[in-house]
Amino acid sequence: METAVIREDADTRTASAGKYLTFTLGREEYGLPVLNVREIIKVMDITQVPQVPEHVLGVINLRGKVIPVIDLRRKFGLARRENTEQTCIIVADVNLDAAKVMMGMVVDSVSEVVNVTTAEIDETPDFGAQINTNYLLGLAKVKGTVKILLDLDRVLGSDGTLELPSL
Repeated sequence: METAVIREDADTRTASAGKYLTFTLGREEYGLPVLNVREIIKVMDITQVPQVPEHVLGVINLRGKVIPVIDLRRKFGLARRENTEQTCIIVADVNLDAAKVMMGMVVDSVSEVVNVTTAEIDETPDFGAQINTNYLLGLAKVKGTVKILLDLDRVLGSDGTLELPSL
């Protein structure tokens, strides 16, 4: 049985064969290594936190644990959209600096868990020096569609997402 593995070679990270949870934002499908995903929950009341970036919606209380929640639409610069019955929060483990924390990500819908083979994964294309794609693990060609494989640690953890200004 193959598992989701992320290879690190110098400064590059690429996706390996394994299982990925796929979800949608708009018309695009994205994938996360299933080993990072803790659970998928309905959108619940989110407590706003002052002076955080726009894509940080706030925090939720999930069975006694306070978990930060990010709106991936806002994080990726997509147009805002009202929540629907399919809108949900993916709770996943993310490495922030030296610590592993649970974070929630609001997505339009969760699709499925797919098994991606090595032959189905392409490296991220080079879009030129001005475009940062280090948050992408690669592109998977599955069932006639392209799924964008994300590196959660770089999407959510590397840019000070949750760093609060000093008051």
